[in-house]
Amino acid sequence: MVTSHDVRADDGRILRVHDSGSSSADAFTVLWHHGSPQTGAPLRPLVSQAAQRGIRLLSYGRPSYGGSSPQQGRDVSGAASDVGTIVEALGIARFAVMGASGGGPHALACAALLPGRVTAAASVAGLAPLTDGGLDWFAGMAADGASLRSALRGPADRRRFEETADFDPTSFTVEDYAALEGPWSALGADVGEASADGPDGLIDDDLAYVRPWGFDVGDIRVPVLIVQGGRDRVVPPAHAYWLLGACRDGELWLRPNAGHISILDTCGLALDWLRAHSGDS
Repeated sequence: MVTSHDVRADDGRILRVHDSGSSSADAFTVLWHHGSPQTGAPLRPLVSQAAQRGIRLLSYGRPSYGGSSPQQGRDVSGAASDVGTIVEALGIARFAVMGASGGGPHALACAALLPGRVTAAASVAGLAPLTDGGLDWFAGMAADGASLRSALRGPADRRRFEETADFDPTSFTVEDYAALEGPWSALGADVGEASADGPDGLIDDDLAYVRPWGFDVGDIRVPVLIVQGGRDRVVPPAHAYWLLGACRDGELWLRPNAGHISILDTCGLALDWLRAHSGDS
């Protein structure tokens, strides 16, 4: 059973936290970082996969998502501070992190900035940072990455873009749509709930992705799993290859026929990998 409660950050903000709990007090713990836009509540397939493995699954809503307070001008690195507050409040000393899509960068932030606490990290279809060299960041994105390009021009342009934004149906593959109608239907419902609350979280996410992240991926000293679909048009495979090259201890799982949603079918195996590479196998 998942319980939800609020944790107060040092600056007074509220963080809405979700905890699957566990029958074991010393259960291996994974903190999940959600995509954009989502509420932060853990999705049913993840909860089930964690429970089958005796894993305690935590998640939370980033600022402006799912009951968490706004935080104007936040960057990706801010996730590490918020997560540090959450695990301190729950009395958790060590844990792994995993994020999908827009959650990937935030999981990597925790791995880089919470040394000694984060044991391993997984980024599933996650973005790489916007750098000056080595990666054509927008290449291969559906709609040419229009929302992220508007964010690059600044907050005002990103908000104007949102007023007329439409979803590009070519962002997803046939397999992605099948996943949304089947095992990952909870994802579509959660996106709808987050969207109904307004665009602030999504806009702030996009602005954070195109700004300096506040940490260097090369500083991560724990094992990092990078999971990528070869047919992903939301976060193209080049991002995964860049992350692999930047990580000191990285491993890439490439699923050539998977897209942005269907790649989530690997999450159970990724949980196994996190446990095996955290010294808690």
